[in-house]
Amino acid sequence: MTILWDLDPRAHSTYRFALGADVEQIFAPAQIGRALQDNPNHHLVVIGPDIPIEQACSIAELERVDRPELGVILLRHRVDVNALAQALRAGVREVVQVDDQPALSEAVRRSLALTEQLRGNTSGASASDGKVLTVFSAKGGVGKTTLATNIAAYLASTGARTLLVDVDLMFGDVAISLQLVPDRSMSDVAAMRGRLDAPGLKSVVSTHPESGLDVIPAPADPGDADRIPAVVVEELIRVARGEYDYIVIDTPPNLTEHVLTACDFSDLTILIATLDIPAVKNLRLAMNTLDTLGASKEARTIVLNRSDAKVGLRQEDVEAALKYPISATVPTSSSVPATVNRGVVVVLDEPRSPVAAAFREVVDREIRQRFGEEVDTGGKRSFGLRRSRK
Repeated sequence: MTILWDLDPRAHSTYRFALGADVEQIFAPAQIGRALQDNPNHHLVVIGPDIPIEQACSIAELERVDRPELGVILLRHRVDVNALAQALRAGVREVVQVDDQPALSEAVRRSLALTEQLRGNTSGASASDGKVLTVFSAKGGVGKTTLATNIAAYLASTGARTLLVDVDLMFGDVAISLQLVPDRSMSDVAAMRGRLDAPGLKSVVSTHPESGLDVIPAPADPGDADRIPAVVVEELIRVARGEYDYIVIDTPPNLTEHVLTACDFSDLTILIATLDIPAVKNLRLAMNTLDTLGASKEARTIVLNRSDAKVGLRQEDVEAALKYPISATVPTSSSVPATVNRGVVVVLDEPRSPVAAAFREVVDREIRQRFGEEVDTGGKRSFGLRRSRK
């Protein structure tokens, strides 16, 4: 069904050719939320030409936070570049001139088709949905990006379709760590806000040649970060779940709205601790925040990086401070900074090293076995339900 927001009581009859008979007309913006809540079969909102564009854009942004599959079409007496840009930034799918009924009819058809596709990608998790892994640390410099790139590259090398997304939007290092020079980034994902689909997703990824890993890096210009709302992360995850086996998300060292959105949609949040008091304190505060927000403790694992550092703090001390067990440890290695500087991943470049073995252990035990994959553990095999590949 379609909601028509228009102040003209005759509007329903005027647009009947394009919208069909199954239309609910409302006259005030507050009625839109109620109509959407009362009837989940509403998949399209058409906003009349006399509604101020600021109100129209505000409603589009507000309602699509909870309903990213919702289509919004804006009618204008005259379509100009400024109105078009403003509307598209707000998530409006199309802007149509009011007296062009065939164009409106086509816009409605395209929007409903896209909604059906998005609903197909978001209509409930199943065994074949991609698993979302968010890697987070509450302090910089603890090896977060190194862990994210290595587990993502290793997953890809096992044959799993894997996407690595950098939501450290101001200072993300995923691209440079993999020696990629991409011409697309999260800014291009944001430009497709409200219209992102599988082909659009494919158009913005860069592929790491060594592992076959697909990557969406942070913007090259830190100033672009403010133009990427958190709802873009949600939309990206929803679409990517249908295209990949694993989506690994690298994050900044603070609980931004983008990070909280990623954690909300994650099947597993990988938290990184190190043997220093400031990092442990910050991680404890971050975990308290996640607990307060209702994040699942079962969908959480802690990895202790540089676990063999002789700094007067032990693993047991960290566990006591966090009140949570450490699931895996990664040793200190001079190979890690060397491989980062060369733009390669240690898990593939130096597979026999202890640190590479530790990264593989994190993936095999904490990720693949957790989600029911059969993993070769070197003579001992763990049997679970192998995920079907699309």
